[in-house]
Amino acid sequence: MQISRRSFLLISLGSWAFTMKKPQVMTINGWINVSEMGKTLIHEHFLVDFIGADKTNTSRWDKEKVIAKVLPYLLEVKAFGIKTVFDCTPAFLGRDVELLKLLAKRSGLHIMTNTGYYGAMYNKYLPQWAHTETAEQLADRWIIEFKNGIDDTKVKPGFIKIGVDSGKTLTDIHRKLVKAAGLTHLATGLTICSHTGPAHIAFEEIEILKNMGVSSSAFVWVHAQSENNKAEYTRAARLGTWVSLDGIGWGGFPAYADSIDLMKSNGVLGRLLISHDSGWYKPDEPDSNDFKGYTNIFKELMPLLRQKGFTDGDFEQILVKNPAEAFAIRVRKT
Repeated sequence: MQISRRSFLLISLGSWAFTMKKPQVMTINGWINVSEMGKTLIHEHFLVDFIGADKTNTSRWDKEKVIAKVLPYLLEVKAFGIKTVFDCTPAFLGRDVELLKLLAKRSGLHIMTNTGYYGAMYNKYLPQWAHTETAEQLADRWIIEFKNGIDDTKVKPGFIKIGVDSGKTLTDIHRKLVKAAGLTHLATGLTICSHTGPAHIAFEEIEILKNMGVSSSAFVWVHAQSENNKAEYTRAARLGTWVSLDGIGWGGFPAYADSIDLMKSNGVLGRLLISHDSGWYKPDEPDSNDFKGYTNIFKELMPLLRQKGFTDGDFEQILVKNPAEAFAIRVRKT
């Protein structure tokens, strides 16, 4: 399986990105060194539009109203030392890069956006062509966003976001999304984040990528907390996979603390990512008061981890070093 000649040539023109002297990431305002990321939240949302791929568009919300809702929460978490936030809302679910630019400017935070398609929820958020195009054709689209910018802007994605359902096995279309993500990684060096859930699906994705020559270190197992057998975290981490425990905005803090402590005990804390999966402004419910903030890690989880003996060095590993290593843009092959 190969990317098209068109995308190969496009990305070859930008091959300078892979000869960078210092590891870098792509924010919505361009390249920065990973040393500038600081404390990072790797999975949050500012706006999500659940109306469906065939109906969503940026005219469904007023950017200033969204900012009025979201900005106070960003400033709140900035006060806890966060410098970088990943917006994980994908295309056709409310991705709005002009909104992200405004939020970044007014908050002073580094913000990342993504390329890719979200196939979970039975493909409701996939564009029509995702059903008919090949993995190579989908990868072409995502590679071009990285090369040229998103939606006629200069904003480029800093990671790949796909979503798959959690059945007994991947469906054909979801296998295609994984393959498209693998091709995009090999062409761009962008890290692959897949809304996954249970371990058996994560390992199926990892195997597909391995067969394409993509290292497990390029893959983030998103929503790993959905797996009941916590030993699977260590199994995945020892393959090099990034294990993302990212629902901390929704409670269950003792369970998260136990899972993180287990990973530390097993020597794989260096493959852990954490975040809240919090937010978000809802275009169909603009006055909703159920927005979840981004501070539970600091207010709820960290005190529990300190009781288990976690140090400032451990938190530096989890919130600073791991995100920088996971998302530094470079091709990772088996």
